[in-house]
Amino acid sequence: MTKGMVTVRLVLADGGGFHDEEVHVPAASLAGYDRLIDCLREDPEVLKRLHVDVERLSAAYIVSRS
Repeated sequence: MTKGMVTVRLVLADGGGFHDEEVHVPAASLAGYDRLIDCLREDPEVLKRLHVDVERLSAAYIVSRS
């Protein structure tokens, strides 16, 4: 993993079940938000890297920082 990145686990609802995915977001992006979900939905640098289907998102939490 690249330095300055944070691993975030997303838990998504999927057809009556759940699955999780790990994504990497810039640590600097997280610093600008009080809530992780706001960072995932609004930060321009995060939005360049991934799309999060917030309708299916059940949970998101930080796994590790580098």
